[in-house]
Amino acid sequence: MKIKVCGMKDPQNIKQIAYLNPDMMGFIFYEKSDRYADEHSLKEVIQELPSSIFRVAVFVDEDSEKVLQICKDFGFSHAQLHGNETPEYCAQIQAGDISVIKVFHMDETFDFLCTKPYENCSDLFLFDTKTKGYGGSGKHFDWGLLNSYTSEIPFLLSGGISNDDLSNIKALQIPQLIGIDVNSRVEISAGNKDVNKVKELILKTREG
Repeated sequence: MKIKVCGMKDPQNIKQIAYLNPDMMGFIFYEKSDRYADEHSLKEVIQELPSSIFRVAVFVDEDSEKVLQICKDFGFSHAQLHGNETPEYCAQIQAGDISVIKVFHMDETFDFLCTKPYENCSDLFLFDTKTKGYGGSGKHFDWGLLNSYTSEIPFLLSGGISNDDLSNIKALQIPQLIGIDVNSRVEISAGNKDVNKVKELILKTREG
């Protein structure tokens, strides 16, 4: 199972987490976020990440040209789109040779039919808890909803995931579930990850 550590913003902390070799590291380019990644101070440290770690840039309804430019300048392989981006928008990002992770916000009213138009323009889906903001809520949604997922597009699970959840996630046995996205529940403060928690999570996820 793949591990994505999202919401990184401190240069030294980025290096510490990179040393643990997660599969993906996410950087939020949404100025209203408490985990906003400053383009100027982080560019060098992001560019120097090991090639074994996929670099993910996170956006919310950003201008598509700016998304492509940031991805090019920083060397991002993936753009994670958290807003109301259309399938046409996602296709435009893919056409720029950037893999698209389209985020869907989950609650008890969610209908997986809304994911269908995105199947041909997304490389991964990510299912996160629906909140007033965009991620980092520290809250689960009802994972039982995922039993209704029939698309072949692989997805990441997000929303308040911590080390305590790993056995329950592994028990889901959903073939399309290929990884987890962690953020607030492995933090000391917003954007500052607890190295020991992340290390434990990576070890537990990869064992067996």
